Amino acid sequence: MEHRLRRSVVEICRRMYERGFIAATDGNVSVRLAADRILVTPSGVNKGYLSEGDLVVVDRSGRKLSGRGSASSEIRMHLAVYALRPDVRAVVHAHPPLSIAFSIAGESLAQCMVPEVIVSLGDVPTAPYATPTTADVPKMLEPLVLRYDAIMLERHGSLTLGRDLEEAYNRLETMEHTAKISLAVKQIGKFRPLPKEEVDRLVAMGRALGLTRAHTACQTCGLCDIEIPGGSTAGEGGREPAPSQNEAPPDRERLVAMILEEIGKLSPR
Repeated sequence: MEHRLRRSVVEICRRMYERGFIAATDGNVSVRLAADRILVTPSGVNKGYLSEGDLVVVDRSGRKLSGRGSASSEIRMHLAVYALRPDVRAVVHAHPPLSIAFSIAGESLAQCMVPEVIVSLGDVPTAPYATPTTADVPKMLEPLVLRYDAIMLERHGSLTLGRDLEEAYNRLETMEHTAKISLAVKQIGKFRPLPKEEVDRLVAMGRALGLTRAHTACQTCGLCDIEIPGGSTAGEGGREPAPSQNEAPPDRERLVAMILEEIGKLSPR
């Protein structure tokens, strides 16, 4: 079984690298081997060129049990997820360029636009910024990990959880695909959310299929009530608070240009 999981981790990392979800030594992936053993990617290694022997095994406290290198520098984030969610067996952390750009621009991905996304992914809240690799990251994530399977970390990346590696990876791919659709909608200039009745129907379908844990719908269509931890200045769903009557709304073309500029900085060359 462990050999199969090692092979799967290497394959998932290769896919992430080839699709531009990570670059160089970015990102990390882990899978639960047993109640007290976690298989995780190493620190400081290009994930697109991993071998099965590069992977590291740690216990629930993060102590290395086997492996050539050091466990991922974000191991505390992975361990926190496994401690909080016994149902989760795989964790994927990536740096999807467009999703990160949305978080930098203060734009939420928690929007009820695409039926398949509502059914299979649910909401994607944005956690407030925390310095990567520090204990602040799992602290900020804790309230969200309990409720969601896909989370954006402001200016940092994505965190997707699953009952297996394939499910965790697919949630990452769906998240970035949603960001692409969101950007296209913004470029066109008109957003039409799904009716509340249809959203409720889709949410029920996702829960019945065991695909989503929680759904609080999106701020844009008026159904959202996503709670963001840590006293962030962001509004519901990770958005900036709505502008006051005396404050001009952000220029759409400028926002799109800013997102595209950030994508250029984040995309692998």
